Amino acid sequence: MLIIVLIITVILLLLIIILISRLKACLSDQMCVLITDLSASLTFVELCEEVRVMCCVAKQQPITLKWIDDEGDPCTISSQMELDEAFRIYSRTRRSGLLLHVFPSIPEQPGMPCPGEDKSIYRRGARRWRKLYRASGHLFQAKRFNRRACCGHCRERIWGLGGQGYKCINCKLLVHKRCHRLLPQTCQKLMVSSRHTAWTPAGSCPHADSAQPETHWSASSVPQDSDPNRLQDISAVVDGIDGIKLSQGVALGLGDFELIRVIGRGSYAKVLLVRLKKTEQAYAMKVVKKELVHDDEDIDWVQTEKHVFEQASMNPFLVGLHSCFQTESRLFLVIEYVNGGDLMFHMQRQRKLPEDHARFYAAEICIALNFLHEKGIIYRDLKLDNVLLDHEGHVKLTDYGMCKEGIRPGDTTSTFCGTPNYIAPEILRGEDYGFSVDWWALGVLMFEMMAGRSPFDIITDNPDMNTEEYLFQVILEKPIRIPRSLSVKAAGVLKGFLNKDPKERLGCQVQTGFTDIKSHTFFRSIGWDQLEKKEMTPPFKPQISDEYGLENFDTQFTNEPVQLTPDDQDVIKRIDQSEFEGFEYINPLLLSTEESV
Repeated sequence: MLIIVLIITVILLLLIIILISRLKACLSDQMCVLITDLSASLTFVELCEEVRVMCCVAKQQPITLKWIDDEGDPCTISSQMELDEAFRIYSRTRRSGLLLHVFPSIPEQPGMPCPGEDKSIYRRGARRWRKLYRASGHLFQAKRFNRRACCGHCRERIWGLGGQGYKCINCKLLVHKRCHRLLPQTCQKLMVSSRHTAWTPAGSCPHADSAQPETHWSASSVPQDSDPNRLQDISAVVDGIDGIKLSQGVALGLGDFELIRVIGRGSYAKVLLVRLKKTEQAYAMKVVKKELVHDDEDIDWVQTEKHVFEQASMNPFLVGLHSCFQTESRLFLVIEYVNGGDLMFHMQRQRKLPEDHARFYAAEICIALNFLHEKGIIYRDLKLDNVLLDHEGHVKLTDYGMCKEGIRPGDTTSTFCGTPNYIAPEILRGEDYGFSVDWWALGVLMFEMMAGRSPFDIITDNPDMNTEEYLFQVILEKPIRIPRSLSVKAAGVLKGFLNKDPKERLGCQVQTGFTDIKSHTFFRSIGWDQLEKKEMTPPFKPQISDEYGLENFDTQFTNEPVQLTPDDQDVIKRIDQSEFEGFEYINPLLLSTEESV
């Protein structure tokens, strides 16, 4: 009897520990929301209600709102007076919108931090701030639709590359971007009755052919009236897909792969080293939990990354996509395995690189970026971590989650996103921007390679100067000092890429940008045609002692157990599986000879 009591006591204690840990995880969670086009008439109560909807926070859950003032300090908004003051300062600076940090908790005492709040949460890696647009009482968010949809205003079909339209996060109304300010009626959610509205529910099209659904997940689903010139480069991929399905009969699934080792992890995904059982070929597998892709913006991120991976297969300096498949709980992207490690891994061991090495890597990166730009894609996340080396020492860029598609020469976008240390000044100023931000990031990366440090290093014990906002101030205002140890040519190319004016920046002239880079004196020794064919010998060959080269990956990942947590049926029931229709894909350009037979 005593043994039974002890067992029950131990079980209860374990349950209490688990509940406490979950509670702590919940309390320490916080979200970042960037709101633009705010109306000064917005009340504090209305703001709280909209934030709860945006962040999926229950009404009974207490929340704390904090925003960053122009001095870089987090300020609590807990009353109408504090909101008015935030509006006053926001209207004066107008940098990039009102950035709110939302905590699902309240401080223990006034003036104290919220549970889980830390200075470090205001400074993170690459991320995208959610951007919302207010019009006629609606709160719109840019969205790419994965099935036919019609505009709730003009009734015409919404289609195209990138975020084709807007969706109200409250009433789910779908409209063209050009129509969102023309709506005569307010948001249905704010109206007393919806009987007087004329909108089609959820923006659905009454004339849509349900027997022929279209999806924007697959490259083969681009509307027939799309510009053929922009799609001709992927026609080979599209044309080959049906043949592969007919010859193979079945699509790939998780059972076709052997999971070998964890090699990376991010906020959304885990990356595994896997082996295709049929061919013994090694690949990297990016695993994304569907429960984390819970809103339109997250779904757009996965769609964009998949589309860019598809096109990247045609360039030797970009990681390409092998295949995609899904289960009820996860999305799987099988991509090229690059076993030489990333530049961050090698820089941590060498501190800085000789100029010849940096020149070689920068030139291959330039070819990769120019390829993306010609495809209408802004990369937006160039950094040491995303530059991989293959077994020969050639560069391959990876991680396309921050990419922006559908940008033609002269076009711009305005999303505030990126890794803080690499964000270009025009993004921080809240200006519209184009491909210029990638050339700025390349300048930062080249500075890091040749100087062994960031051009914006902040070495101080002052906590007020160790914030994201102070870093942004340094990027915007402080002149960049080039180390005297660098050559005149190296100093010249860094000054060219790190020009704070995008109109004067190297590589940013619409017609001659890439030509200007290739003809710069720093790159004069590069044979660009040979380099693009990978006929130039890399200056460094990574050490690969075993079959997979795992010594080039951080042990904090490779020591993790290789397993996928069991599915939670309650979580799966809450997932809208229709959002992921058409995700499956096989790329004939990356299939081995054995697979394609």
